[in-house]
Amino acid sequence: MAHLDRLRAQKHLQAADLDALILLSPEGFAHATGAAPGVATMWRREGAVAVLIPADPGEPETAVVSDLFAPMFHRDSHIEDVRQSPIWVEAMTLPAPVPDAAAAPQFAPIWGAANRPAGNLRPETFDAAVCYRHLRDALREKGLNAARVGVELSAVSARGYQALVDALAPAQVVDATAMVQNLRAVKSPAEIALLRQAVAVAEHGIAAVRQAVAPGVARSDLRAVWSETVANAGVGQPMTGAWDYISVGSDPWGGEAIATPGDLIKVDVGCLMDGYTSDSGRTFVLGGPSRLQADIHAALMAGFDAGLSVLHPGVALSEVHAATQSAIRAQGLTGYCRGHFGHGLGTGPGTEEWPFISAQAETPAEVGMVLAFECPIYVNGVGGMIIEDQVEITESGPVSMNALPRDLVSC
Repeated sequence: MAHLDRLRAQKHLQAADLDALILLSPEGFAHATGAAPGVATMWRREGAVAVLIPADPGEPETAVVSDLFAPMFHRDSHIEDVRQSPIWVEAMTLPAPVPDAAAAPQFAPIWGAANRPAGNLRPETFDAAVCYRHLRDALREKGLNAARVGVELSAVSARGYQALVDALAPAQVVDATAMVQNLRAVKSPAEIALLRQAVAVAEHGIAAVRQAVAPGVARSDLRAVWSETVANAGVGQPMTGAWDYISVGSDPWGGEAIATPGDLIKVDVGCLMDGYTSDSGRTFVLGGPSRLQADIHAALMAGFDAGLSVLHPGVALSEVHAATQSAIRAQGLTGYCRGHFGHGLGTGPGTEEWPFISAQAETPAEVGMVLAFECPIYVNGVGGMIIEDQVEITESGPVSMNALPRDLVSC
């Protein structure tokens, strides 16, 4: 299912005086088409795939896909204007294979088929120039050959930039990276549903880790409990992966520690549903917390409550950062500093996506955003702590997708 909102894209393109948008990243391609980008995107080099989106939502999109994945694309995407780019893999079809007959005569008709590349030459991986020719042709056919075209330039290397500009000329290439980020930051109902599924499964795993905490338990044991629990909880759902940052004891960065009374157990984890990752964090303590541990957690909790109280539509994320950091410092951690207190969630190559809740973020929270809002601290000699919820921004304010308590839970 495609998640790009064409009407919202139209508003952004018109505001920037752009006539079309070109997406080149694997994530942008999947978001706009609803189809897998294919194996040629594994190197994250520009020109493996592309989507051309006219500003007019009534004008159909054009997709450039690898020839190997074209049949699957037609099955999975609403886009009908599909242009193929050869990759190194050739897929052939024998319409009526005869198992007991010689191979050569059965394959002979394939070698001369009209849809094969000229001379049956295949690229080492893929040829970006083919992709760009398709885009140039599509722009010309849509009357946009000399238009202002926004391009997802974050997906283009310095080495490949000039080739793209030259190929699309006389169209003017304009950097639309920020626009693409904004379009993906506001989630469709289907994306929100996947993120809710992901966090629900992850909380099964967090709860199981909490139950498994005991003297003598190793960090690797807790990671195994997490992995097994979410794998079982994700059966029957579109779960595509899971990740964890679990620490035990005074080393906040991991290590094969064995839990002893008084140790902190930091659980920062996520599950992926159809590529969409959750991100949640909770902290446990084996036995009762010390005064130091309780004070630190209380400071983080004060920051979390303060930040969440202002995380409303229209509020700049820098204001959320300021409120969070100020509240933590007011609890006695006067030098506490954090670059960001959370981030967007999606299908990027990592677990964090734009926008970030940072001091520099002028971006306002918008209805439909889903953010991981977090207040962590990492102290060598004490351990790691985190309070992190996955939050949907609604008209009435932030709504947490998490159900587990945020307290420093004793195990």
